[in-house]
Amino acid sequence: MSYDALGAILFLLFVLLLAAGVPLAVTLGLAGTAVVAFADLGLSSVPLNVYNSISKYPLLAIPMFVLAGIIFERAGIAGSMVRFAAAIVGPRRGGLAATAIIVAMILGGISGSGPAASSAVGAVMIPQMLKAGYPRGFAASVVAAGGSTDILIPPSIAFVIYSMLVPAASVPALFAAGMVPGLLAGIALIFGSIWLARRHGVGNEAEGLRPPFWKSLREAIWALMAPVIILGSLRTGVVTPTEAAVLAVFYGFVIGVFVYRTLTPRVIYEVLVEACEISAVILTILALASVFAVASNALGTFEHLAQALVSSVSSEIAMLLALNAIMLVAGMFIDGISIFFVFLPLFIPIMQHFKWDPVWFGVLMTLNIAVGQFHPPVGLNLVVTCKFAGTSMESTTYWAFMLVLAMASVLLLCTFWPPVVMWLPRLLGY
Repeated sequence: MSYDALGAILFLLFVLLLAAGVPLAVTLGLAGTAVVAFADLGLSSVPLNVYNSISKYPLLAIPMFVLAGIIFERAGIAGSMVRFAAAIVGPRRGGLAATAIIVAMILGGISGSGPAASSAVGAVMIPQMLKAGYPRGFAASVVAAGGSTDILIPPSIAFVIYSMLVPAASVPALFAAGMVPGLLAGIALIFGSIWLARRHGVGNEAEGLRPPFWKSLREAIWALMAPVIILGSLRTGVVTPTEAAVLAVFYGFVIGVFVYRTLTPRVIYEVLVEACEISAVILTILALASVFAVASNALGTFEHLAQALVSSVSSEIAMLLALNAIMLVAGMFIDGISIFFVFLPLFIPIMQHFKWDPVWFGVLMTLNIAVGQFHPPVGLNLVVTCKFAGTSMESTTYWAFMLVLAMASVLLLCTFWPPVVMWLPRLLGY
């Protein structure tokens, strides 16, 4: 059987298993293993590839950042940050929506996980927004959109995974490159949510009182210091990204146990169990995706597809628009980590053909993934926030798509004006 025929079988198996509802990790592993067996590529190499794909020191950052995010969520720091953000925004229509996004952005400097931030912010902000008269779909959409900025604002689990798949893009460079787009995305969402609230006349928080600024700052200072410590230690070279993740866990543990005193032994146990479950899902996808990658690389499947795409789309601008469209559509149906593993093998040859900077391209991919996190019908952040809002995914469709348009403006800016992404890493010498 020819390699082209085996490549077709690989994708056919992948699509059929995915359509049958098989979990993505299992789909990647089964499709890859079947083709390795058919092509006689050495079935005994499969378990070795699975092990080697996750036995890498930088990947320790993933469970550590997951654990840090859950620790800060359970420590109750979101409440103090909400009061501080409310003191900045003040009582005005759309103020609670803006507050939710600001808090999510701050949490982005701690956990690097969109669903974790959406959960922490949603638990505090969604009940307040519903009480203030916001529609349930609006509240869920705003918090989910704010949480999506967390994979752009460093530290970011997405950037750690991208760096592992594209070694030419270092984690510190990606962290620096994601800062400005993350802040711009948050600002775009703030203005978009305030405009929506005013246009539709939702929310009555203008009748409330502004929390005292200095008192709110004192309460939130411990939480606000977390991203300063984590990113500052990275920039000075005191710690590696993996060690920074451990530092985040240690700092969160100290704050939760000795300052807020909310991390009891029972809560710590629950935190560890939840972190293990989430980390296991991510690392299982990482491990089994390696089997799919080995099969596709041996067959040259993605190289052939990339060559066909380059030959049919010669314009660089058209190619960028096409890749963004592919990732945005994919984000409607599969999660961000899966997008990296499914599409990067195809995109890397295209990136090399056009001589794109891998750091810049990594930020573009992550921006698309961020949009997908609150993009119906399967936005992962929306799944989390809809539970807190007690509403269906369908009720978020209008609000979420309007916020997607706000964030898409930042995506287009970063796509066609690379200095927005690259000036900070170049300034810092990465």
